[in-house]
Amino acid sequence: MAEGRGSEAPLAVCLMGPTASRKTEIAIALCEAFPFEIISVDSALVYRGMAIGTAKPDAATLARVPHHLVDIRDPEEPYSAGEFVRDARAAIAAIRSAGRVPLLVGGTMMYFRSLLKGIAALPAADPGLRASLDAEAAERGWPALHAELAAVDPASAARIEANDSQRIQRALEVFRASGRTLTDWHAAGPVTSGDADRYLQLALVPEPRAVLHARIEARLDGMLANGFLAELEGLRRRPGLTADAPSMRSVGYRQFWAHLDGRSSFEEARYRALVATRQLAKRQLTWLRGMPEARWHDPLESASIDAITAFLIPFFIA
Repeated sequence: MAEGRGSEAPLAVCLMGPTASRKTEIAIALCEAFPFEIISVDSALVYRGMAIGTAKPDAATLARVPHHLVDIRDPEEPYSAGEFVRDARAAIAAIRSAGRVPLLVGGTMMYFRSLLKGIAALPAADPGLRASLDAEAAERGWPALHAELAAVDPASAARIEANDSQRIQRALEVFRASGRTLTDWHAAGPVTSGDADRYLQLALVPEPRAVLHARIEARLDGMLANGFLAELEGLRRRPGLTADAPSMRSVGYRQFWAHLDGRSSFEEARYRALVATRQLAKRQLTWLRGMPEARWHDPLESASIDAITAFLIPFFIA
């Protein structure tokens, strides 16, 4: 491994981008050019049985290119940013000990931030509080709980969309459990330290936005054509799996679960899933704009893989 440009060799490479931005395609191409192994940075790919609705790489791709942190949890189980940091650091150490280079690929920006910047010692998840918040949301709606969050923690509310149930729930759970806001906890500083300067950070930022929106719509329709509803029906038959599970709050699963419950038509579910996915992409791009260390590339340009490869060669080709 070359040290690259006279500096210490990077600990790993981060390939970050919004949904439908060619992350997997570009990552596979990079693995064919460099001694990389992929570590997934995706809060949905950790779950078994969720292949179609997450655009999980197919079995042939997973067999050809080593992936870590894929299919490591059953969908009934929670998985936190803290667990991700622990697992990612273990995978990084294992890959490097084998003489290879970790390539962290995904769009779960909270996971990237927790790994790079460190993570605060937030209160542990409280199933009772979460059930209570779910019950309140069922009665009042998540926008009402978002308004409640804005009253106690305006900084967190400003970062969280009014329908982002998972993040609203966590912020209110932390406040109700501890009497301190999520903003206060983060201001106290990370308990686990980050080492962002040892990572090469690459951001995939598609332009124009309309093209990304078209790709999102085409991907959703492809999932539906490839059996997404049948996949979800199978998941719904699993004992103990409910719509409130973190896995089922993933974009697409949440909207079509409601459809299979009879609470919306297929057309309504598709529209809501499309809007939610576009909102997710917008949040992901906002995160990337707040990461000044990241080098931007437009993944929709035909020469994007060549440009990224040229940038990486001095670091990894002797």
